[in-house]
Amino acid sequence: MLKVLIPTIMLVPTVWLTPAKLLWPATLAHSLTIAVTSFSWLSNPCDTGWSLMNQSMALDPLSTPLLVLTCWLLPLMILASQHHMIHEPINRQRTFITILTTLQVFLILAFSATELIFFYIMFEATLVPTLILITRWGNQAERLNAGTYFLFYTLAGSLPLLIALLLLQNTTGTLSLFILHYTTTLPMISIADKLWWAGCLVAFLVKMPLYGMHLWLPKAHVEAPIAGSMILAAILLKLGGYGMMRIMTLLEPLTPQLSYPFMVLALWGVIMTGSICLRQTDLKSLIAYSSVSHMGLVAAGILIQTPWGFSGALMLMIAHGLTSSALFCLANTNYERTHTRTMVLARGLQMALPLMAAWWFIASLANLALPPLPNLMGELMIITSVFNWSWATIALTGAGTLITAGYSLYMFLMTQRGPLPQHIIALDPSHTREHLLLTLHLVPLLLLIAKPELIWGWTA
Repeated sequence: MLKVLIPTIMLVPTVWLTPAKLLWPATLAHSLTIAVTSFSWLSNPCDTGWSLMNQSMALDPLSTPLLVLTCWLLPLMILASQHHMIHEPINRQRTFITILTTLQVFLILAFSATELIFFYIMFEATLVPTLILITRWGNQAERLNAGTYFLFYTLAGSLPLLIALLLLQNTTGTLSLFILHYTTTLPMISIADKLWWAGCLVAFLVKMPLYGMHLWLPKAHVEAPIAGSMILAAILLKLGGYGMMRIMTLLEPLTPQLSYPFMVLALWGVIMTGSICLRQTDLKSLIAYSSVSHMGLVAAGILIQTPWGFSGALMLMIAHGLTSSALFCLANTNYERTHTRTMVLARGLQMALPLMAAWWFIASLANLALPPLPNLMGELMIITSVFNWSWATIALTGAGTLITAGYSLYMFLMTQRGPLPQHIIALDPSHTREHLLLTLHLVPLLLLIAKPELIWGWTA
C-alpha cells in the first residue's frame, strides 16, 4: 500500500524542486511510474477478502480497480493540461500539479480506508482541491457559481452521513469495516431507523449523482478545466458508488423496503438525462449529462443488492471512468482549436483532423456500449439483475440503452461529419501528445475485453 502512497506524496517535492523547463516531463514520468507500480495490486490473490493491510488501510477486490484507475489518471491529467497551462507563470503551474497530486493522495486514502470515519474525512477532503481547480482554473465567468453549487450540494448531502456514522459508532461500538460485518444485525423498525438509512445514502447519491440531485454536476463539468472534468467524471463520481457499496451491506434489513423510490429515480434518470443529451448544443454539457445517465444505471445495480448487480456496477464504473475521461479530452482538443464548445460552430472536423475522428469514433462506440467492451458487460449485468427484480424495468432500461446509442451517434455526427465551416479552416494539426493521451485512455479499455475479471469485484 505504502509503495504507491509514499511516492505519490514525494511527487510534491519533485514538482517544486524540478527546473522549470523539465517540470512537465519530470512530473509525468514520476506519476506514470506510480501508475505502473499500482498494477501490482491487480495480481494480488485477494478474491477472498482483504490484503496489504496495515492499521488503517487495506485493499480488497472492490477497492483495487478503483485505486488503480485513480493512479492511472494522474499522468493522463498532467498530459492533458500541459498545453493550456504552459503559458501561465511557473509557480502557478507548480501549484496546479501540486493540487492534482493532493487530490490523488486523498483519493488513495479514501478508497483504501478501513474505518468509516476515516473514509468520510477523506471523502470530504477531496472537495477542497476540486473546488480550487474549478474556481481558479475554470474557463468561464460562471465558474464561481459552479463551485458554489458543487460545494453546497456535497456538504448538504454529507452532513446526514456524518450524523448517521456517529450513531452507528454509538450503537455498534466500532466503525471498522473488518468488524462491522460481524456485529449483530440491527432491528431497524422505527421511523428514526428509516431516516438513518436515508442519511447514510444521501451523501453518496448526491456524489454519484442520482437524478434529481444532479444539478451541480453539469455546471461543475462545464466550468472546470480539462483536468477537473477528467477527475470528476472518472473518479469523484465513483466515490459515491464505492461508498454505497460499502454501506449498503450494513443496512441490509431496510434496503428491500426503502430502495423503491431511489430505484425509480435512478431508472427514470437514465431516460431523462439521456433525453436531455439529445437536445444539448454544448459538447461538454452533453458528456456531463451522459455521465448522470450512466451513474443512474450504476445506482440501480447497487440498490438491487445482488452479486451480479454489484459486479456490473463496478465494471460499468471503471469502463465509464476511462470512456468519459477520453470524451472530455477529445472535447478539450476541439475547444483548444476552435475556442467554442457549441457543436454547430465546430462541426465537420473529420475533414481537418481525420486521425482525431478515429479516436472520436472509438470513444463514441465505447460510450454507447458496443460489444464486447466492458461498458456492455457492465450494462448487461445490471439490466439482467434489475429485470430479475422486476420485469417491468425492461421498458426503462431498454429505452435508456436506445437513447444512449442515439445521443452518442448524435455527438459523433455533429462534431465530425458534414461540411467544415469557413471560419475554422485554419486549424492546428493534432499533436503526438494528444494521440498518446487518447491511447492511454482507450487501449486499457480494449485490453479489459481480454481479462474482465480484473474489475469484477468480490464475485470474481
